[in-house]
Amino acid sequence: MKEVLLERALAVLANAYAPYSNFCVAAALECADGSIFTGTNAENSSFGATLCAERSAFATALSEGKRRFVRILIIGGKGGEIRDFCPPCGICRQFMSEFCDKQFEIVLYDGKQFQTYLLEQLLPKGFSL
Repeated sequence: MKEVLLERALAVLANAYAPYSNFCVAAALECADGSIFTGTNAENSSFGATLCAERSAFATALSEGKRRFVRILIIGGKGGEIRDFCPPCGICRQFMSEFCDKQFEIVLYDGKQFQTYLLEQLLPKGFSL
């Protein structure tokens, strides 16, 4: 399944809107029912209004009624060139914890190999109500 997610993320990476950082990111989110939703980052001149690729994919899935998620694959790099792993930022990690259990998989790809982490590894003390 990682390869399928990678194909889907690669297909939208060029759609990233990153005029300020030129750091393009794409994500492919797998739902429990096997459906896949993609997202890209969308920067804003008011940097706090920037939307990360991960949250973009989740927002699309949520708007389609999805609530159970298995894994997300994230790729990114300057100019859309994938040279290193692109882990999710802290806000995205916290956002994921709202909708995913601790065993949710976060898959990274550096252009050569995959690395997989569990959400609990990347956000060991996440905030929850």
